[in-house]
Amino acid sequence: MDSTTLAPAPAAAARTGGPATLDLGVGGMTCASCVARVERALRKVPGVQDAAVNLATESVHVTFAEGAAPDLPARARRAIRDAGYEPRELADAAQAQAAQDASPWAGFAPVGWGLLLSAPLVLPMLGDLFGQDWMLPAWMQFLLATPVQFILGARFYQAGWHAARALTGNMDLLVALGTSAGYGLSLWLWATAPAGHAPHLYFEASAVVITLVLLGKWLEARAKRQTTAAIRALHALRPEVAHLLGRDGEMDVPIGEVLAGDRLVVRPGERIALDGTLLEGETQVDESMLTGEPLPVPRGPGDRLTGGAINGEARVVMQVTAVGAETVLARIIRLVEDAQAAKAPIQRLVDQVAAVFVPAVLAIALVTLAGWLLAGAGVEDALIHAVAVLVIACPCALGLATPAAIMAGTGVAAQHGVLIKDAEALETAHRVDTVAFDKTGTLTVGRPTLTMFHVEQGQDEAALLATVAAVQSGSEHPLARAVVQAAQDRALALPPADAVRALPGRGTEGQVQGRRWRIGSLRWMDELAAPLGALQARALALQQQGATVSALAEEMDGGAPVVRALLAFGDEPKPGARAALAQLQARGVRCVMISGDNRGAAEAMARRLGLEPDTGAVMAEVLPGGKADAVRALQQGGHVVAMVGDGVNDAPALAAADVGLAMGNGTDVAMHAAGITLMRGDPALVAAALDISHRTVAKIRQNLFWAFIYNVAGIPLAALGYLSPVMAGAAMALSSVSVMANALLLKRWRG
Repeated sequence: MDSTTLAPAPAAAARTGGPATLDLGVGGMTCASCVARVERALRKVPGVQDAAVNLATESVHVTFAEGAAPDLPARARRAIRDAGYEPRELADAAQAQAAQDASPWAGFAPVGWGLLLSAPLVLPMLGDLFGQDWMLPAWMQFLLATPVQFILGARFYQAGWHAARALTGNMDLLVALGTSAGYGLSLWLWATAPAGHAPHLYFEASAVVITLVLLGKWLEARAKRQTTAAIRALHALRPEVAHLLGRDGEMDVPIGEVLAGDRLVVRPGERIALDGTLLEGETQVDESMLTGEPLPVPRGPGDRLTGGAINGEARVVMQVTAVGAETVLARIIRLVEDAQAAKAPIQRLVDQVAAVFVPAVLAIALVTLAGWLLAGAGVEDALIHAVAVLVIACPCALGLATPAAIMAGTGVAAQHGVLIKDAEALETAHRVDTVAFDKTGTLTVGRPTLTMFHVEQGQDEAALLATVAAVQSGSEHPLARAVVQAAQDRALALPPADAVRALPGRGTEGQVQGRRWRIGSLRWMDELAAPLGALQARALALQQQGATVSALAEEMDGGAPVVRALLAFGDEPKPGARAALAQLQARGVRCVMISGDNRGAAEAMARRLGLEPDTGAVMAEVLPGGKADAVRALQQGGHVVAMVGDGVNDAPALAAADVGLAMGNGTDVAMHAAGITLMRGDPALVAAALDISHRTVAKIRQNLFWAFIYNVAGIPLAALGYLSPVMAGAAMALSSVSVMANALLLKRWRG
């Protein structure tokens, strides 16, 4: 996992082997046009390679070119401010968010004042329904509308002015122009009205539009807080204090003072402060918030403990192995935040539309004004129709459609143990029609055992097993560990081994007591021209039974190696692996197993998992370096391929696949190469990841449809005079709220 850009740390951080980055909050953005404007301003700064703004999180991720000047972060902040927006540290933004979360009514005061002042202006409209004349005097309408227009509406003038100075447009400019036109028209009609005549004024239109926009923004902000609930829940898993075990016993220290290597006490029911290893005691640990696993898992001495998990019924002592940004919880938070801040490919189309949207709306409003005047309407009617066009066309929903769905989708995925690293993986996963699984450790338990050690006639079985274990003792390969475990179970003394060398995908060679040995696959034996001889029939029988068969060969002076023994290994399918594959197949997804085993063993395991080798569902005898080629072969067949793996040797295949899914119990290399990490080593999460992707993309499309339809249908209706400014303001506010509400439906997803 990438551990270099954990928000809320705002400073630019150099990624290993890559450019530096900067994450900032941006205050004052209101619509998709604001997004385009901030990005354009930042990309003009020399040394800025790219900038990606997220309207839903009100943040920007800036990427700097190699060797960027040290003052570039300050220049980036200045560019944001010069564009008319407020650069903020993400830590400050997070604190402001937390303060707002204290009350569901936070930020409602401007809306409340707007409703209070606008309500009397709307009364005449209600009176007309009952045949009553409740029209207020012009001076009273003026007194009620003016504070709404220039105090509550000051934010629109300020942001609109910045946009106009930059020769761009945004939602604020449209609202400011539209409401000012209605307010100004009312002043003109009032000033020019004959004595004793009560003119029809439009103060209520301007005041109500501003109030409705403020109401929509407040409801939108409440919905945003719900989409980021997953992040806040993860942050809440961090305890503030740890119980440090020192020379004088236990003492409470702030979590930031704990160092790797410290010993901590974890009491029953407490959250584990940091990652570490259990030293004393046995307990049950609830990791549901991290992995989605609902059942507590047992932990004993030597087992790994993860910060944020809840200790069970026992007091335990642990040794800290990771602190700060290097903990699993910190990396999970960083992955989710990066994914929520990232842009999906579909957002590029929205950005292109937004760049020309506001200028186009201004042009349509002018055409509307001119058209009504040419048609013989009065200035009053023509101006009101143009105002309605300006108000309904605000592209708020357009800017929120994609990021709101991505935030909700990645949030619910994290709660169920699926960490989506980037938005592109989230968007691509719904198109996957083929899933390729690495066998060992992904579909199987990954802890093979030595089921048979068959020696050549006349050979000492115990001595040969000790020799094999000696050569394999330094290897981390699952088969090597199985051999060493078998020797330990028989209490065999291992002789010293020299000149040991591993050959990836083939086996291991080394020297024991002056004799040179090679232990590896039968394919390697063929390459070495080492015939199995009398052991050939036995090897074939073991393979047909589904065992993984290796051979022990002794290298002879001046001749080919001679096979002295056969080793048969067995592995078990993971519980639920067969059901997980069946679930994917029921969705119409083709499942393929990639294995380095011989074809007989691979096909036997495939049948146990419910796969049919005759349909091409097994790719056997694949060398570690060939897994990426196997994925490319599937892609060349026209398939969108997801690769699922857990080991270092799976990383190239995970990177080559359209979507890489790494098992969270695997290596960091695999998780770094994959776009999605499954926090439990459970194949069932693959179907969950694909389903969340499908539902999220569906929400994005629905949101974009509604966002466009509001404008596509609303602008002509307003231009033709079928919508008043008040109705246009209500429709515009409703569009933003409906987009956020639709995205929040993803939170109801259940696996």
